[in-house]
Amino acid sequence: YVMLLTLSPYTPTYRDRVSPPGVMIRPYLNGFTIAFNVSQPSTWQPYVDSMHHFLAAYDDKVQEEKNIECVSGQYFIQGGDESEEKKACQFKRSLLQNCSGIEDPTFGYSKGQPCILLKMNRIIGYRPGAGVPVSVDCKVQKGNESDLRSVDFYPGNGTFDLMYYPYYGKITHVNYTSPLVAMHFTDVKKDYLVPIQCSLNGKGIINDINSDRFLGRIIFTLSIGK
Repeated sequence: YVMLLTLSPYTPTYRDRVSPPGVMIRPYLNGFTIAFNVSQPSTWQPYVDSMHHFLAAYDDKVQEEKNIECVSGQYFIQGGDESEEKKACQFKRSLLQNCSGIEDPTFGYSKGQPCILLKMNRIIGYRPGAGVPVSVDCKVQKGNESDLRSVDFYPGNGTFDLMYYPYYGKITHVNYTSPLVAMHFTDVKKDYLVPIQCSLNGKGIINDINSDRFLGRIIFTLSIGK
């Protein structure tokens, strides 16, 4: 009990999950294979439903009501007592453009051009990129590079803006919504298993440890049938 009294509820005393961060994708339904047939809506509708559910917290109106507009390109460092509630920057789903689900409610799945969202794991106090935004790129993990001919990234050129960092923890940063990078796979080889690796790139990022497929990168498979 005495030892518990020495622990802060706001910042962990010891952390085994420190920088650099891992990443995760959405939709995530049945492992890391996203497989569907364009001509069979029942095969891709669960992915679409999962995306809409996940992005509900990012609706523009929700973000405008709960969070504030921040200055892009710089860390949002908040002083004061560590117990004070922290403000959170707006991340509107409209920033995801063609992958927002607003203009195309199927996120490209009905066209065989699926959108996948990349989210960086939250780490209290972490400032990714050492002042330069961390970016994302994707490539064929194994096989013919021409199997993946085109990927569009949103927002902008596929970077995590500095203004969403640092994160102050769930107790005080109550309305914080993690920034996202949307990857729009507009030209992938059809009727074929295409293993894809999407990686974070930036100062201090580690993305090449073979024993950890989530540290700074993620590997998944696209299987798009006609």
